[in-house]
Amino acid sequence: MTTLLNYIVWNPNVYLIQVGHWGLRWYSACWLLGLLGAYFMVKWLFYHQHIAEKTVFVGGKKQVVNVFDPLFIYCFLGILIGARLGHCLFYQPDYFLSSGTHFIEMLIPYHKMPDGSWQFVGYEGLASHGGTLGLMIALWLYCRKTGVKLWQVLDDIALATPITACFIRLGNLMNSEIIGKVTDVPWAFIFERVDQHPRHPGQLYEALAYALFFFVGWYFYRVRKQAVGKGFYFGLCITLIFVFRFFIEYTKDVQVDFESGMLLNMGQLLSVPFVVLGIYCMWRAKQQK
Repeated sequence: MTTLLNYIVWNPNVYLIQVGHWGLRWYSACWLLGLLGAYFMVKWLFYHQHIAEKTVFVGGKKQVVNVFDPLFIYCFLGILIGARLGHCLFYQPDYFLSSGTHFIEMLIPYHKMPDGSWQFVGYEGLASHGGTLGLMIALWLYCRKTGVKLWQVLDDIALATPITACFIRLGNLMNSEIIGKVTDVPWAFIFERVDQHPRHPGQLYEALAYALFFFVGWYFYRVRKQAVGKGFYFGLCITLIFVFRFFIEYTKDVQVDFESGMLLNMGQLLSVPFVVLGIYCMWRAKQQK
């Protein structure tokens, strides 16, 4: 039997930097690093593929317009809004839809305290499935606005997405959230802010897997020279991520009470449509080739 000394006792400070009442949380910093990493990667892809700028005619005169710059805003808002709404509607609808006050809490980063005051708590609760769906809708709106081909944008975003997902899960690890089930494996973590039981570090499993998927995507892009713009990379990305997400759920503890009696939890049920979509996109890309 593995002894307690073999386990990793985990209780880091949630703040990376703290000055007085203000502080930058590790979770926020990881989100920022993940988004910045994706931003610079997609920017390189846009310029490498010569789609960052577009020639338009205004008043009969030819002008060159940068169509890459608005992309970050679309992605940021799509991911944040989708992830927030996804968590609230998929995992806690009984709370956020129970009153007008709770509905407001779903939209703003504040929580109403028992004394009637409002306290800033950030957006506690973001769902990756909702973030993915929100991103897809945002990219569709971006392509309608700029005229850039949707499949090309989806493929480019998919090449960078795994590294963002990796950093987000590292943020979950620093927050001691989305914890795994109790286990006796020697690499188990004891999340002291939760309890004293050794558990699977599910966040770390996902972070390492997403980092691997990032290199798989870039292998096909840089070595195999798989064409961008047919949906292959988009299909590959969401298939790898959500197939892994489906099976890694077996190592995680339940996130909400209603999942306790379910054969498949909410994360697994929401993963299935994305896997089907991903397989279809790769099949479609192969048919076009």
